[in-house]
Amino acid sequence: MKRAMTRKRHRPEEIVAKLREVDEALSQGKTLEDVAKSLGVSLMTLHRWRTEYGSTDRDAVKRLKELERENGRLKRLVADQALDIQILKEVAKGEF
Repeated sequence: MKRAMTRKRHRPEEIVAKLREVDEALSQGKTLEDVAKSLGVSLMTLHRWRTEYGSTDRDAVKRLKELERENGRLKRLVADQALDIQILKEVAKGEF
């Protein structure tokens, strides 16, 4: 019977740390396939992580994620205000 793999979400800080482990293991002569297997991720995941987080450090990744959350919060705020303005315009025209 084949077991289903559970999917784990890695935090950006964890990803950067794992990428450092990958670099260290590769410098010791291990293959990328062996390193991916030891980390419990696929080769494709490692390649995706390298393109996204390859040249960043932990602090920069943490700050980036904080900025993304703040940006999402501000976008929701602007959308709510735009909706309020639209409602007020319709009320002013008498179209309610």
